[in-house]
Amino acid sequence: MTWMDFSITAQQQLFSRRLLLVGGKGGVGKTTIASALALQAAASGKRVLLISTDPAHNLGDAFDQSIGGRVTSITSHLSALEIDPDAEAKAHVDRIVQQMKQFVHPDMYAEAERQLRLSANSPGAQEAALLERICREIERGLNEYDLLIFDTAPTGHTLRLLTLPEAMAAWTQGMLQHDKKSSELSGVLAHLSPKRGKDIDHPMDEPEQLASAGMSARSRGITETLLHRQRLFQRTRRILKNPEQTAMLYVLTPEKLPILETQRALKVLENEGLPLAGLFVNRVLPKSADGAFLATRRQQEAQRLHEISTLFDRYPLYQVPLQATDIQGIEQLGRVF
Repeated sequence: MTWMDFSITAQQQLFSRRLLLVGGKGGVGKTTIASALALQAAASGKRVLLISTDPAHNLGDAFDQSIGGRVTSITSHLSALEIDPDAEAKAHVDRIVQQMKQFVHPDMYAEAERQLRLSANSPGAQEAALLERICREIERGLNEYDLLIFDTAPTGHTLRLLTLPEAMAAWTQGMLQHDKKSSELSGVLAHLSPKRGKDIDHPMDEPEQLASAGMSARSRGITETLLHRQRLFQRTRRILKNPEQTAMLYVLTPEKLPILETQRALKVLENEGLPLAGLFVNRVLPKSADGAFLATRRQQEAQRLHEISTLFDRYPLYQVPLQATDIQGIEQLGRVF
């Protein structure tokens, strides 16, 4: 694959999807590329929602305005949202606490709530809460916008989305084995739980199946909550693996460590069957840059660019030139491509 211009045709092909995920090693300019893509798509007439899961709130810095945890209008066709992982973990626990009161004896409320609050700081709790929020934003966003763009790392959160349905099925069965009636549920769970990546066959039948299995109201409530969450992850997984709906984009710079990181990441993406639509090589020295120092730098960069074109020749490759100043605000983001 030779180097390509990010032409109008290339943009139209990319923006024909409904969901774009921009990832890459920290510090390579993911937020800048995601923001510039969002502006381009919005300028073409698409209704775009740009979502960041970075706790550093880089979207606000990129657009030079406050964004935060509520959908904020940037232009007539572009809105943005910053999801705070810490706040999301707290909100997640708050929801669980409220649900817990339906299933726990009143004498156990205080201790159960204390344990749940402590669990918010446990390994993986923040990530689980963030993943569920991402799934909900995808479902909501696809109903309200033409295009969603996530400023996040596909090798992190997105890959876990693909494995969570199976994990949720195993967890659901494990939780219910503690119930005295678990033996009566084995046939129901065998039907409701996905096997080897397959989805639940008839989710609309679940309440009737659970009731007919003789489950207590407590067990039925817990089970329905778990299965509802499981189905949410499954629906998201189907969207992520559909190349007509979703495109992954990877950002790197022409340097050794980002190239190595990208190699590892793309191998995982390929193994998971995620659709990768191209790589943006950011901060490439412009031809107008001169001087002895930059001449030496350009020689090394040429080697790295050749390495990139050789290693990743199966994908569209786009060069994004290094700007003379920091990129901030709509006007400067509009000149990235």
